[in-house]
Amino acid sequence: MSIHISAKKGEIAKVVLQPGDPLRAQYIAENYLENAKLVSKTRGIFYYTGLYKGKEITVGASGMGFPSIGIYSFELFTEYEVDTIIRIGTCGAYNTDLKLFDILNIDKAASESTYAKYAWGIEEEILSHQGNIFNTINETAKDLSLNAKAINIHSSDIFYRKDPATPEIATKYNCPAVEMEAFGLFANAQHLGKNAATILTVTDIIPTHEKISADEREKALNPMMELALESAIKSL
Repeated sequence: MSIHISAKKGEIAKVVLQPGDPLRAQYIAENYLENAKLVSKTRGIFYYTGLYKGKEITVGASGMGFPSIGIYSFELFTEYEVDTIIRIGTCGAYNTDLKLFDILNIDKAASESTYAKYAWGIEEEILSHQGNIFNTINETAKDLSLNAKAINIHSSDIFYRKDPATPEIATKYNCPAVEMEAFGLFANAQHLGKNAATILTVTDIIPTHEKISADEREKALNPMMELALESAIKSL
C-alpha cells in the first residue's frame, strides 16, 4: 500500500482512468465496469478495479489541482507500477470558439505553476502528453465518430481570480480553455517515463457564462468516459 491509496499490490490495473471527483469514479465503475471492486477509499478518494470488455481497468479520483493529482499519479506510477493514466475531466473555455459539450484531447498543457520545476527540475512552462496514448485516443475517437479536438490547455493553480482577462500564458501558447491538473500529470509522467493523456469536456464558456447544468453533466460526460475506456483497452 502507498501512503494515500490503500489498495494492495496487484489490485490496481496497468491502465487507470482518473477523474477529479470520487463520485464520478464511482459512477464509471458502477455503469461501465463488470465485477468492479472498491480497492481503496482512503480519505474518501475511491478507486475501483473491474473489467471493461474483458480487460482489467482501474478508475479512481485525482482530487483537484497539481498537489493532489501529483500525489495520486506518482503513487500509482511508482507503488502500483501503472503504465498509463488517462485524466478525464471538465474545463472552461476562454472564448466562444469552443462550445459546450466539446471533447478535447490535450496535446500540451501550459502553466505558471512551479510544480514541475521544484518537483523534478523541469523548467519548461509547457509540457506535452506522454507516450502513445494521445494518438490512441485520436484514433479511437474517429472509430467512435466523435470529434475530439486536439488542443493545448492552460493548467492553472487558480479557480477564482481578480482579473477576468484571459491569462497571458494562455494567449502565449494558444490555450483556448483552462483546467487544473493536466500539467502536473504530464510532469510526473515525463519524469518517470510513463504514459499520460488528458481528455476534457467543455462545461463552461467563461465570457458568456454558459454552463452545462448539474442535471446535464452526468449524461454530457458519458461520451468522454466511453472514449477513455475504449482507448484504455487498446493500450493494453
